Amino acid sequence: MSRQKKTDRRLWWLLGIAGLVSVAWLGATISLVGSTLDEESRATVWRLVGEQSVLLLLTWGAGMAAIAWALKRWFDHWVTPSVQLAEEAQVLLKTDVVRTLPLKGNAETQVLAGLFNQLVGQREALRGEMDSRVAEAAQGIEQEKSRLAALMSELTQSVVVCNLDGRVLLYNNRARMQFRALSQAPGVAGGAELIGLGRSIYSVFDQKLVAHALDNIRQRMQRGAAQPSAQFVTSTASGQLLRVQMAPVRATTEQGAEPVRELTGFVLMLENITKDFEAQSAKDQVLLTLTEGSRSALANMQAAIDMLDFPDIEPAMRERFMGVVREETRSLSQRIGALEAESVTTSSSRWPLEDMLGADLINAAVKRIEVMTCVPASPLEVDSSLWLRVESFSLLQALGYLTARLSDEFSVRFVQLRLGLAEGSKGKAQLDLIWSGQAISTETVMSWEMDVIKVGLETTRITVRDVVERHGGAFWFERERTRHHAFFRILLPLANPKDQPEVVAGTLQPGDSRPEYYDFDLFKTTEQTLALDDRLLSELSYTVFDTETTGLNPSQGDEIIQIGAARVVNSKLLKQECFEQLVDPKRSIPEVTIPIHGITPDMVQGQPSIAEVLPAFHAFAQDTVLVAHNAAFDMRFLQLKEQQTGLVFDHPVLDTLLLSALVHPNQDSHRLEALAERFNVTIVGRHTALGDAMVTAEVFVKLVPLLAEKGIHTLGQAREAAQKTYYARLKY
Repeated sequence: MSRQKKTDRRLWWLLGIAGLVSVAWLGATISLVGSTLDEESRATVWRLVGEQSVLLLLTWGAGMAAIAWALKRWFDHWVTPSVQLAEEAQVLLKTDVVRTLPLKGNAETQVLAGLFNQLVGQREALRGEMDSRVAEAAQGIEQEKSRLAALMSELTQSVVVCNLDGRVLLYNNRARMQFRALSQAPGVAGGAELIGLGRSIYSVFDQKLVAHALDNIRQRMQRGAAQPSAQFVTSTASGQLLRVQMAPVRATTEQGAEPVRELTGFVLMLENITKDFEAQSAKDQVLLTLTEGSRSALANMQAAIDMLDFPDIEPAMRERFMGVVREETRSLSQRIGALEAESVTTSSSRWPLEDMLGADLINAAVKRIEVMTCVPASPLEVDSSLWLRVESFSLLQALGYLTARLSDEFSVRFVQLRLGLAEGSKGKAQLDLIWSGQAISTETVMSWEMDVIKVGLETTRITVRDVVERHGGAFWFERERTRHHAFFRILLPLANPKDQPEVVAGTLQPGDSRPEYYDFDLFKTTEQTLALDDRLLSELSYTVFDTETTGLNPSQGDEIIQIGAARVVNSKLLKQECFEQLVDPKRSIPEVTIPIHGITPDMVQGQPSIAEVLPAFHAFAQDTVLVAHNAAFDMRFLQLKEQQTGLVFDHPVLDTLLLSALVHPNQDSHRLEALAERFNVTIVGRHTALGDAMVTAEVFVKLVPLLAEKGIHTLGQAREAAQKTYYARLKY
């Protein structure tokens, strides 16, 4: 990286003007003298001037050099110190940095710097007094926050709070441990790539599944339920099975005379039921196998015992039947022992169900079918008093799949949904998917029932039969000739409405069920509605990172040996959410570089390779803007690994080196140490990847308000302006 100090452009302008003025003065002088001479004398003078032109040019050049030196001295003594003082004073004004400005330049500038230092001292005294008063007034709030933090940390259930965009606002220690167990690379990132403030919960859960649960909650809120909730069970990419209880987060706003409670987010309570589910499935399997396998043995023993009851049975025959009893008893004993020792590791088709109002299910199905297939759907003869016990997400997928096949293969233009009590099946409800048009064969229905559910680009691993069996129901096709209708009928289990936990509206006052002292700024974001380049810098989430390498030439074989990163969310550095990993470079580490980064060959021996680390780092940086100091260097290392890892780091990138040059163009240095000193950032662990990332993050947080002072508010504006700086030409 070039260390050359950039010369003030105004100095070049003044030097140019001085040159032009001197040439004009010389020309005017020669013209004036020539006008007073006759023709012969003028010719003589021109001849003498021509002969001494080189001497004149050298004299003029020496004069210009003297002027340049004088201007440079004047700038260094009068102009530059004043400009630098103004920039540093701006730092003190726009940030919370406290430092003493250096006294440099002319006497007047030094006096001015001294006055700034006195003003800063007075401001800090007033700020300290104000802070003490605020701290005293907020003591009660802090106590409540401490109680909440203690309660959250001690909860045995994992709790995650998200805004409507799915961004995590709060999580407890149990959730952190839970997500660590869900991580596909727990040894590298420790689950940090899955859970973190501002991170999207949709990296773990299917967004459609969460949206479906939110729709259920909205419907219950519209009916006036004071404590609506939803429940679903889902499997993660790592194969874990989670039961999720969702509750709404609501804010009260004044619209007219009546306060209105709006849905602003949701709380997820997670429970890993993988082991319980496997244990229950294994137990059921053991019981089933024992029952089916023991029936014939018991029948044989019963027959043998019946024969032994005859008094006149021959001894040989008696011994033979006794042998049958002994053999069947031994066989039965072995079977029980084998079943007890057997460990069933695969999940069966059983699936936890949730209670749901039938009308809500029909409304959700109508919306789901129209979104999935673009086929109009409507409810028909829905018994609104029925409560069902269903796994609604997979059931809606099945209905959408059947509608799509009706539309694609039989040109069905609309469908209707009917719900009522099942005739002749106690404890069941019948859900009909009705259409008008061509009849289909039994073979076709069986084929659709056994095919994997797929609509458009969405493919699942279950069939309609799987869905029906999960509910312990039945599925068949019928035709109503009198109405010229045909329909698929699905039998579903009924729930007991007495078991519904919903509380009648009005039993709780607004705000009673949620702490009012939460002030999560992330509730205000609307992720989907704004393009990233148009987002305010203060609203974005950032991954600030740094790498330590074997050398400075990524294209000539140098490799990454350490990656460190921290996250900045809502203009706050999250020091507890960090990424730090040593990397085995699969090559030697030059001795000359070890004193710089302190990483020795034995430290990287046995560590994961870059092919193992980069996927975890890529997940850690998902949906964020990458920030680094001299980012071109670090990004070059990442780009050279794209082909090997198949990962493309196409995140937006900001460089604190360029941003510093943009905010403070007249400072002598934009090195990280200089920035840390300028912004009063304490350096801990310099030249370690995580240490440098932390320092860079703190500097970046302080640069954002200074960028706003220059009219740079959005990510797009920052990237465009940074590329116009002097340092943007650095290449690796």
